Amino acid sequence: MEYFPTIGLEIHAELKTATKMFCKCLNDPDEKHPNINVCPICMGHPGTLPVINREAVKKVLITGKALKGELADYSQFDRKNYFYPDLPKGYQISQYKYPLVNGGELNGIKITRVHLEEDTGSLGHINEKSLVSFNRAGVPLMELVTEPVIKSAQEARKFAEELQLILRYLDVSDADMEKGQMRVEANISLSSEGAGKSVPLRTGIAGNSTGTELPSPFQLGTKVEIKNLNSFRAVERAINYEIERQSKMLDNGESVKHETRGWNENKERTFAQREKEKSHDYRYFPEPDLPSLNLKKLGFQTETKFPNIELPQQKRERFKKEYDFKDEQIEIFIRDKKFADYFEEIATEIANLDTKCPLGHLVSLAANYLISDLQSLLKEKMLSVDELLVTPGNFAELVKMIGNGEITSRVGKDVLRIMVETGKKPLSVVKEKGLGQTDDEDIIQKIVDEIIQENPLVAESFKKGREQSLQFLIGEGMKKTKGSVNPKILSRFLKESLK
Repeated sequence: MEYFPTIGLEIHAELKTATKMFCKCLNDPDEKHPNINVCPICMGHPGTLPVINREAVKKVLITGKALKGELADYSQFDRKNYFYPDLPKGYQISQYKYPLVNGGELNGIKITRVHLEEDTGSLGHINEKSLVSFNRAGVPLMELVTEPVIKSAQEARKFAEELQLILRYLDVSDADMEKGQMRVEANISLSSEGAGKSVPLRTGIAGNSTGTELPSPFQLGTKVEIKNLNSFRAVERAINYEIERQSKMLDNGESVKHETRGWNENKERTFAQREKEKSHDYRYFPEPDLPSLNLKKLGFQTETKFPNIELPQQKRERFKKEYDFKDEQIEIFIRDKKFADYFEEIATEIANLDTKCPLGHLVSLAANYLISDLQSLLKEKMLSVDELLVTPGNFAELVKMIGNGEITSRVGKDVLRIMVETGKKPLSVVKEKGLGQTDDEDIIQKIVDEIIQENPLVAESFKKGREQSLQFLIGEGMKKTKGSVNPKILSRFLKESLK
């Protein structure tokens, strides 16, 4: 039988703030020593009182604006009660009925809500022992819940990837999944027309219903949640595995259990963890130690200014219009805002150059060198764009020299490597290394004669009509001259000599 998946996502992202959510402890994700950034408040000592981090509230509201959500006039924090070793208070301060943001949309997928809570500590497992660090306990944590309207694992992955970009563009979170700063949970159910158990449309908060039921024949099956997916690859593979697992169970006449499952990265399969909790299991009630938030009265609505930046989709559209790049090229720039900014600084420098080469061609040439050669060098040297010694002006000069034929493309690659390593100007590198393009015809002819003499069989092959042989001879010439001869000129001299 054919089954139709219905998927909803719950995505957590740690916010970039100086201090934790309810105390003055540092919010430092790079702290390696355990239990350094802790205090009586985030450790839940009796008699301590939390204080709301105003900056964290602003960052959630900014995110809500970017996602076209409705910002709340009134909000409050609630206690979510459960016991787990990394939860020092025995409860988590979260939001239940009154989130900071309602609604919204991204990639055509409806968003239910965005709310604010505190993160838990982190567990480590060594030699069958579990160790806990509370450095992360109390870090501001934003949770976004989608409507259950996603229909495929690929669509879920794209949503999560785009959200990560937006959080980074807004500078509200680094959203580094490897560091646990962004975690994805997926709710999956399968249905066939007219079959399956009806469930609430909105089920984002521990099974809490906040919407209406779907009418038959569009009923959903039993929902299964996969927790703590920490890579986009894991999101896609875990969802696909779960769809396949549930399909086989239904085909065999088995019932799918309403439960929480984990993802085993090595075995690439989900595994049962516990029965899925419902909202009453957590005994939510308003947090008695924190005031409710009248956001307008407290000035949040006027204080929260949306940053004057381009969001990823806006940048995609502009890059397509201004530079006419291929979609694949655009995505490389979009994925790294600093890399895109670096390119645009180069494009501005190119616009001010005095050159015989068309500016549009130089911009395209710069993009190609950035995407292929520079990215490769950054990876090799383990550098970020921020650490790059090559100024946008010097990169533009390098591209100009290549475009004007002052150096060959091959030499350009070598010059760029030296610029990355030393920060020197391209002209200085070319002069020091003697890499300027050779246009002396006597020198070129001498090189051609040597190539033919050293490769008589290949030369004879070309005379007999094998065009590929010419490319081999050109390659030999480029090696001999270290790329200092224009390959087109070399080709012309070779053809004339082999007539």
